Amino acid sequence: MKALTPSLAVLAILATAPAYAVDWSKVPGKDITMLYPAQSSYEWVLTPADHSGGGKIREGKNCHECHIGEENTMGDLLVSGKKNEPTPIAGKPGSLKAVVKFAHDDKNLYVHLDFTPGIQPNAKMDTAFETKVTMILNDGGVAESNRFGCWAACHDDAQGMASGADGERTKYLLKTRAKVTRQGGGDALKSPDELAALKTAGYQLEYWQARLNPGAKAVAAAGTIFDKREELKNPAVTADATLADGTWSVTLARPLTAGAPYKDIVAGKTYTVGFAVHAGHTAHRFHYVSFERTMVLDSGTADFVAAK
Repeated sequence: MKALTPSLAVLAILATAPAYAVDWSKVPGKDITMLYPAQSSYEWVLTPADHSGGGKIREGKNCHECHIGEENTMGDLLVSGKKNEPTPIAGKPGSLKAVVKFAHDDKNLYVHLDFTPGIQPNAKMDTAFETKVTMILNDGGVAESNRFGCWAACHDDAQGMASGADGERTKYLLKTRAKVTRQGGGDALKSPDELAALKTAGYQLEYWQARLNPGAKAVAAAGTIFDKREELKNPAVTADATLADGTWSVTLARPLTAGAPYKDIVAGKTYTVGFAVHAGHTAHRFHYVSFERTMVLDSGTADFVAAK
């Protein structure tokens, strides 16, 4: 029998793994409220003239320390067009609540979300998928993600943002740029040697995504965020989803060890996770996002403990 290549071996493991054998009714979950962020970028967050908490952020405060519990109020303001949103979507809810659960077995980590999108106007941005569910994972290598979650990759000059105009610049990480201003880091990258050193040091995020349409099988995607957002071919992530009475139940999974560029997920290490949902055929920044949370395997003081 011909030996499997590494990539085919991963796919073979995924094909046979009991990815959705978890009895989620027996796994404790936590409520996570995601808010509509409008054009509130990483640079905006750090600027006291724009963000009243900018001074506190510069003194060492993290987003969740001030804002968990305020997501509904913040989302309603931002989605209304009264602040940071030049092109509001009429009738769009300002926030979305999900129940999030983690579990693992000897081979895989699983994350499960239950959420009701509510009445979502059709934004007609993403014609292929009605809904997308994303988790960003950081193993500690991206310090700004530990503090700001998804905002670490959301810059003022990205597509659809205040300084991004009609460009197509994707999410990226701060340290990959030669210079960063209030308007973002542009396209001037650090030298190849500097970028290679950053990657070697673990300065990279990964994302898992489930792409959804009612009545259709979930489509899994995965990728990395470094100098740009880059989707991976043959993702090591799998996705499953059902829709019942207006509520989506979504499970994302991948092997604990999937090989580069994925992060190894091991006991004794704390990971930062962030969640996002695109609803109503939206794309790019027109989503709901959570503040940063932490996750560990088996035991620890994190927000989520993935039990075996």
